[in-house]
Amino acid sequence: MTSSPSAANAANQAVQLTPSYRLPLGLLAIALLLGLVQLWLGLVVGIFGLFLLYQTAVIRLVFDAEALAVYRGETEIRRFPYRDWQAWTVFWQPVPILFYFREVNSIHFLPILFSPQALRAQLEQHCAQTAL
Repeated sequence: MTSSPSAANAANQAVQLTPSYRLPLGLLAIALLLGLVQLWLGLVVGIFGLFLLYQTAVIRLVFDAEALAVYRGETEIRRFPYRDWQAWTVFWQPVPILFYFREVNSIHFLPILFSPQALRAQLEQHCAQTAL
């Protein structure tokens, strides 16, 4: 079976995931409600929500032909080659909140700060054999 040139180009192009502010904004809304009942708990959840809001604005995931790259602004901070992946999954399908993947020597958990549909599509394209 041979692949068409357009299919080969699509697999070789880098894809940057679109940020999604649903999780941090949801946490901030919960923090406001919690603040009405328990001020300190609302404050802690609110600070975490603000942290995730900042991370959503600056962190980017880029899928290329060989690896998942994590960028902070324009600076690449880490690469995860697909050949080292053993498993991956997106937790809680009704409202995806956590992305898990395991490499040969480490486990990673990332909050869903990007489009969950685009994440799943890229994972299935680049490393479908390791899906849980």
